[in-house]
Amino acid sequence: MFAMTSIKGVGRRFSNIVCKKADIDMNKRAGELTPDELERLMTVVANPRQFKVPDWFLNRKKDYKDGRFSQVVSNALDMKLRDDLERLKKIRNHRGLRHYWGLRVRGQHTKTTGRRGKTVGVSKKR
Repeated sequence: MFAMTSIKGVGRRFSNIVCKKADIDMNKRAGELTPDELERLMTVVANPRQFKVPDWFLNRKKDYKDGRFSQVVSNALDMKLRDDLERLKKIRNHRGLRHYWGLRVRGQHTKTTGRRGKTVGVSKKR
């Protein structure tokens, strides 16, 4: 179960439910799994809705392009995130502009904190 959490997009709760749906003992280590069990795990991760995993459990709800619920893992997760940010920047959304400018996005205060790495300070004359 815990070995699955090293996959990007799969956390402890999702790996737990995947193991239950695939009928695999959660106390088994990753190296002890048979090829058949690995195949069942990959099938459940690829198609969680066919195995009655609830929609609220998935990490991609109401996808912008097709409106479906899905579990996105690995490189696909990076691509989806990049596409979303590019779309926000393209439509000049406030959130997209904050990402573009390298500022905080979620409403945090920025007057005093988070000053590292933005501008070079003024140097004194000798």
